[in-house]
Amino acid sequence: MSDNKLVWIDIFNDPWVKAKEKVTNALESGAYAVLVRGDNIPRVRELGKITAASNTDAPDIFVIGIGSEGDGTLFLPDDLERSEDIARIRELKSKGHIVAEYVRLEGKQYERLAAMAGKLCDYLIVEGTDWKVIPLENLIAELSGSDVKIIAKARNIDEASVALQTLEKGADGVLLEEEDPSKIREITRAISSKQGRIELVPAMVTAVKDAGTGDRVCIDTCSLMVPGEGMLIGNQSSGLFLIQSESEEGPYVAARPFRVNAGAVHEYLLVGEKTRYLSELSSGDTALIVDKDGNARNATIGRVKIERRPLLYVEAEVDGSKITAILQNAETIKLVGADGGSIPVTQLKEGDTVMVRFEAVARHFGMKIEETIIEK
Repeated sequence: MSDNKLVWIDIFNDPWVKAKEKVTNALESGAYAVLVRGDNIPRVRELGKITAASNTDAPDIFVIGIGSEGDGTLFLPDDLERSEDIARIRELKSKGHIVAEYVRLEGKQYERLAAMAGKLCDYLIVEGTDWKVIPLENLIAELSGSDVKIIAKARNIDEASVALQTLEKGADGVLLEEEDPSKIREITRAISSKQGRIELVPAMVTAVKDAGTGDRVCIDTCSLMVPGEGMLIGNQSSGLFLIQSESEEGPYVAARPFRVNAGAVHEYLLVGEKTRYLSELSSGDTALIVDKDGNARNATIGRVKIERRPLLYVEAEVDGSKITAILQNAETIKLVGADGGSIPVTQLKEGDTVMVRFEAVARHFGMKIEETIIEK
């Protein structure tokens, strides 16, 4: 299942005049895909680059289940090994195609079809009828750990929010059936940028000292940040400091609210549910912006600069554990204090309290695991 929430726009039954307006809004707001009739695929591709999902005519994603068993058009057999949808999924996957199954959840047998299809295809699109949460909970739980991305059909932002928050992790995305094309941009941007909440806790600074000179990473994003927003960075994946963006003007330097001066090249950055080394980042990658309250959103990295700069070692304690970071020694680099205000690293001292993300489990290749790993 994916970290970033995908937005699909349903234009399957729309006349082209209305569908065109929806596609235009989808493109401008960064939607991932459109569900479209086969005869409209060339028109969609003329408007811009967006994934076309359809049940006919060589789409980017083949959608099985529309006009078939998944939506109730054809009879669904008790023995799912005799299902035409399942057979078609297997056939297309054997030929190397990207495949989605569309299922309208009208009962337990359709839930079983969705679960079986989800273990075979790349995407599982589910539409509820008289249900709200329970069948989606069942599918998310049963398909946990699989590669399939669950896309829940939603008719408005409220339904989308429920789907994306179910069982904490939620669906991987939504298929938005919004009648008003003008609302698509607003809803899509809200969903696309929403990553959820990160639990932040206060940590007490126990040491600040010179760390010589080294290569530090500056992350310039394609988004503007405000004071209190930044990125989670540290020497240990289990303990990450909230480093504020350069969103405050200084006496000698103008604000650069798109930038986070992140720290030394070896450090970890939280991205979704994983960590990455700062040295790995490049233009076009996704970064996670977090505010002082733990609200998180995704941003695209526009540029990464690595330059040789003087460094400071910062150490803090949380729940009896020591966490550390190595940051550039400059007044524009600020941590976020427990009161939400910023503290320049040049003024940081023992006894100060800063906001961090702390977790007891270790990470391997950026993924959370339950084993003993010591990072000093």
